[in-house]
Formats: sequence, structure tokens, C-alpha cells
Amino acid sequence: MGIERPDNPRCLIPEERLRTRVKELAKEIEEAYSGKEPLVFICVLKGSFVFFSDLIRQIELPLICDFLSITSYEFRPHSSGEVKITLDLSRSIAGKHVVIVEDVIDSGESIQFLLQTIAARKPASLKVCSLFLKPHTLRSPFEIDFVGFQIGDEYVVGYGIDHQERYRGLSYIGVVERPL
Repeated sequence: MGIERPDNPRCLIPEERLRTRVKELAKEIEEAYSGKEPLVFICVLKGSFVFFSDLIRQIELPLICDFLSITSYEFRPHSSGEVKITLDLSRSIAGKHVVIVEDVIDSGESIQFLLQTIAARKPASLKVCSLFLKPHTLRSPFEIDFVGFQIGDEYVVGYGIDHQERYRGLSYIGVVERPL
């Protein structure tokens, strides 16, 4: 288990609970995609890379991994509303079953942008798996297919999620004061 030092955020979700929930999500995804190929998992960088890595290692189905990076925060704690792709997929997803893996869905603007962008590329199916969902902050409610945890308005870090490039290496999910 990760050590909580004085310079580290208070623990919201311990490492063991994360591991358990990731295994549960993997089983849910396996059930949903059993017999469906080809299956492509898209990691939305950077915040979801640890979650993505742990998740795909638990899925016992053949799958392809790809990576996509977007920006909407531009070093601010709240979304600017403008979403841009900064790293695009390396292959075609046409006719493939696609799962977008995200770290936190907050306002929903980024994931809606990704859903529209990816859907235009004609996948056979398209679903979203997010480690965290903040349902009360969604600007327009919509269904997320696979959710690890629903949380409040906490500003979470750790397990790949950062605040100004700090805290990604924490093995647990911590909470820091929301920056201004």
C-alpha cells in the first residue's frame, strides 16, 4: 500500500480498493464484449495511463491498444470549454469495437467531444470507461458505460492523475485543495 507522507494528499480511495474495482470493471467489460472482435482500447493521455494499464492487464480478451491526447484545461483547474486533440490515434478504428478509457469525467465536455470525434471514424461500437464520474458537475447528463467510482467535487490526484504534473505516482487516490 502507498505511504501517505506529509507532502502527499489525504487518501480518498486506497490502493487495494482501486485494484479491486479495476478487476470488477475488467469483468464487466469482458461480459459486454465476449465474442466481439476486433476490440480497441483507447487511452486518453495523460491522466488515465495507470488506470488503462491496470485495466487491460485484467481483461482476458484479445485487444488492441491505442493512445489519444486532448487538452481542455491548459493548466487551469476548470475547463476552458475548447477541446483540442494533441496526439491522434495511430490506426483506423473503422468497423472495430472501441472503448475509450478516461480518468475523470467532470463537465462532460471533453468526453462528448471525443465521442463525436471517434464516432465520425465509423467504429462498430463505441463505449466509455471512466475511473471517476462526477455526476453532479455534468453540464448535460449522459450515460457512461463503465464507471469505477462516482465522486463529489473533490480535486483528485494519484494513480496517474496529476495536479501541475505532481502526484501521478501515488498508488492511491488523494484529494488536494482545488486550485483557483
